[in-house]
Amino acid sequence: MKALKLKRTYLTAAAVCLLGILGMGYYYFFTGFTHATETQYIYIDNDDTADSVCRKLTPIGSRHAMTALSTLLRHQGYNDHVRTGRYAIHPDDGVLRVFRNLKNGRQVPMRLTIPESRTVELLSGALSKKLMMDSLTILQALTDSATVGQLGYDTCSVMCLFVPNTYEVYWNLSIEQLLSRMEKEHNNFWNKERKQKAEALGLTTNEVCTLASIIDEETANTAEKPRIAGMYLNRLHSHMPLQADPTVKFALKNFAIKRVYKEMLKTESPYNTYENEGLPPGPIKVASIKGIDAVLNAERHDYLYMCANEDFSGTHRFAHTYNEHLQNAARYAKALNERGIK
Repeated sequence: MKALKLKRTYLTAAAVCLLGILGMGYYYFFTGFTHATETQYIYIDNDDTADSVCRKLTPIGSRHAMTALSTLLRHQGYNDHVRTGRYAIHPDDGVLRVFRNLKNGRQVPMRLTIPESRTVELLSGALSKKLMMDSLTILQALTDSATVGQLGYDTCSVMCLFVPNTYEVYWNLSIEQLLSRMEKEHNNFWNKERKQKAEALGLTTNEVCTLASIIDEETANTAEKPRIAGMYLNRLHSHMPLQADPTVKFALKNFAIKRVYKEMLKTESPYNTYENEGLPPGPIKVASIKGIDAVLNAERHDYLYMCANEDFSGTHRFAHTYNEHLQNAARYAKALNERGIK
């Protein structure tokens, strides 16, 4: 009887210990990883180790969750197989789920917006702030003739590859994956209808992007863009130089210029449309979709000249003749002088 009672005591103690162990296990591994009420994100790059990953997670995870996670990472050899990427920590995620996501590389995509950058340097810098890649990696690819040549561009026209939309991508995608994705999105954008419209204008898709980039820099007034497009198309078809001030600013690499003077118009550059007839060798920025569609749906008229409106509304005065244009230009120059704009 005494032996049976002792056995029961041992069994009870063992059961209590087992329940305690199970309870501790549940507490450490199955309760919520974070006290945050909204999804949190961490970014793991090539330089990260198990320790640095834990440091990134510490502000997010509770103390007991971090103890459990660091134990799992240490004993599961995570340090030898760190997976880069952008990982989501949801409010209802437990330690085991967070661990499995990290260990198996189950990252979540992000939304990448292609900016309407003026130069490949600015574009590279802007993209690098959103992706794991550094700006030099992107810039080297966009300025390498062999790399862009495989996509059907040269280093002047490569900006035509980018359509300024928002896309879901993985934060740690490679430069090859980025360019491949942009090529796919470019082909989707340039559907049969848009290509037919470009062909009807006698332009290639790259030429449409180049002209659109100039129009984008001429005005932020979307409603006026088709009229400006029509004017430049009239000049192209009449074999007149475009004489677009934004191309001079691009040639000088000075986008802060508020007033273009005569000496600037003599700048030696293939982008200077005062000195060179036709379109420049490539876009002067990543053309906007509205700019591209303005070219494809250009207004039909016989205007050959335009000048900024003297009321500084962002609109333009259009003219059929050079004499009429000179009058418009004089009004605008007078307004600039009155405001002390140099």
